[in-house]
Amino acid sequence: MSEPAIFSNVPEYFGCNVFGDAVMRDRLPKNIYKAVQQTKQFGTALDPAVADVVANAMKDWAVEHGATHYTHWFQPMTGVTAEKHDAFISPVSHGRVLLEFSGKELVKGEPDASSFPSGGLRATFEARGYTAWDPTSDAFIKDDSLYIPTAFCSYTGEILDKKTPLLRSMSVVSEQALRILRLFGNTTATHVMTTVGAEQEYFLIDKKLYDEREDLIITGRTLFGAKPPKGQELEDHYFGNIKQRVSDYMKELDQELWKLGIYAKTKHNEAAPAQHELAPVFTTSNIAADHNQLTMELMKKIARKHGLICLLHEKPFAGINGSGKHNNWSLTSNDGQNLIDPGETPQKNMQFLTFLCAILKGVHEYAPLLRLSAASAGNDHRLGGNEAPPAIVSVFIGSELEAVIAALESGKPYVANTTEFDIGVDALPNFKKDTTDRNRTSPFAFTGNKFEFRMLGSADSISCTNTILNTIVAEELRQFADELEQAEDFKKALKALLIRTIKEHKCIIFNGNGYSNEWVEEAQKRGLPNLVSTVDCIPMYKNDEYVSVFERFKVYSRVEIESRTEILLENYTKVITIEALTMLDMTRKQILPAAVRYTKELCDAALVKRELGIDNAYEVGFASGLSALTSSISEATDLLENKVTAVQSIRENEASAKFCRSDVFTAMQKLRVLVDELETNMPSKDWPMPSYTDLLFSV
Repeated sequence: MSEPAIFSNVPEYFGCNVFGDAVMRDRLPKNIYKAVQQTKQFGTALDPAVADVVANAMKDWAVEHGATHYTHWFQPMTGVTAEKHDAFISPVSHGRVLLEFSGKELVKGEPDASSFPSGGLRATFEARGYTAWDPTSDAFIKDDSLYIPTAFCSYTGEILDKKTPLLRSMSVVSEQALRILRLFGNTTATHVMTTVGAEQEYFLIDKKLYDEREDLIITGRTLFGAKPPKGQELEDHYFGNIKQRVSDYMKELDQELWKLGIYAKTKHNEAAPAQHELAPVFTTSNIAADHNQLTMELMKKIARKHGLICLLHEKPFAGINGSGKHNNWSLTSNDGQNLIDPGETPQKNMQFLTFLCAILKGVHEYAPLLRLSAASAGNDHRLGGNEAPPAIVSVFIGSELEAVIAALESGKPYVANTTEFDIGVDALPNFKKDTTDRNRTSPFAFTGNKFEFRMLGSADSISCTNTILNTIVAEELRQFADELEQAEDFKKALKALLIRTIKEHKCIIFNGNGYSNEWVEEAQKRGLPNLVSTVDCIPMYKNDEYVSVFERFKVYSRVEIESRTEILLENYTKVITIEALTMLDMTRKQILPAAVRYTKELCDAALVKRELGIDNAYEVGFASGLSALTSSISEATDLLENKVTAVQSIRENEASAKFCRSDVFTAMQKLRVLVDELETNMPSKDWPMPSYTDLLFSV
């Protein structure tokens, strides 16, 4: 596919590498196109004959665009995507080949299932697994291959990926939401979609400097690094002028994303130096998940073309903001309603209040699950910092909605407060003031016609969060529908239900400062869980009440939840262990030798001064202090090594993860403090790796 001649041709090349609706309409017979659209909209099964026609058209289109291979592209439990490429070629007589692609090859693939995380579901000798085409997400071309979005399961049927549960959860929340809509007299809607827009934060640093940092290469974050003289104190980077090198990168990133039909919309500098953000337009949850995985992949790939490295770790640098991923979630019916839009008069919009109360109830009852969906070793560094919400899950709904539900609960009339915003400058227009402020400290914030889950880490897949969110909302809507469908007087029963729900679950609402110590104390009084670390969260997965909800809707089985629990615990241990081993390697091979060399240099200078009869107290004192610090680092290194050795002998995953959190991580922090102090006492030329100043301000 040739490059667009000029940037202004966006409408002409947007989606040019996607086998999307327009391409299918052109290339498929009408009956086949109609069948595919039915599958995309309602999840109906495709006839094998239909799949054959689609496969052939898909292959012809892909080959015309330079593709030679196809791959079933899926999302295993590694957190990244996976792909195995097969050529379209099929041998014929006389050593020649044809390009073929059948419906069978489109619908099903067979990758090795034993080499992916399975939490004990698959043994090494049990290798067979299957990928299954997801026709609700469009195929696309990248790097001369046709990419076919798929689900992934084991030979025995257990799901091994993040997409299948998401698709299941989308189906169940649609089913339960439709029950509520029918109670309000809606007979036109036939499907309810969960829509998501995932804002993506990231850092850009110079590749040459990155290549000199073993910690960045192996772990994605700096394990050592003294605080630079300037960080984000002046607040001058946020929304600031974008540097040319970064602007060039962002421009190419937009172009490549648009070719893949990804609705990249907003780009800007974030709060920390070298930090930036990209935000897309909303789309359905499973497509948003696919698009976000592609976005992260292309961010990294394109950065290297510009001599940059894109860091997606949640906290690559200590002392400044880390990176999150804000999951903007809403419910939309296929007859054009946003079910979480309060409208002009929310106090009279009983349908909206019903969905709002169901969401509040769900977040309150299943807060540990939502916290779990954002749990990772990397995100533990970020949550609770000044750029991220606290680990306590609460809901911000704003002053207007809080007043509306308070009036509903008390039975008193609600008086709307509409204000026109007067800037005070005649030349500037006045405009209607929003009825509520925003709250950046809230983990789950209502932002006008959607909810923004702000806890997710930058590198996370959005699939787990949205699977959990969809499922818990479906459960609450089911309970509401079960009760209201039996009511003799719907309006009376609805009002009683909403008042009861508000009374029982309003403690999840908090519109204040989530960073304050007062909120931690208040949350404890309200009985809201404060799951500080990943190790605190993961065991919550197997709570019987939570398992029963997943099993009721067939989103997960108990064995699938147990496998995911083991995968998460094992992953946490592996991440902490790898980081600890990297610290040991850097300390012994780079940091301690550099300290010894510089100490010798000081001692040599002291000796020269003594021989010349010059006062050498400074050199002697400095060398003595440096030697003592070096000894402390050596001792801390030995301690960390002992902790890493100890964790290897712990066989049970939960115990191993807890030991990593309590002992290994603590030893890592102790070593870091000492090494960072050493860095501040050594010349830049003698420090064996680029400093924070170099990394954050060199682009």
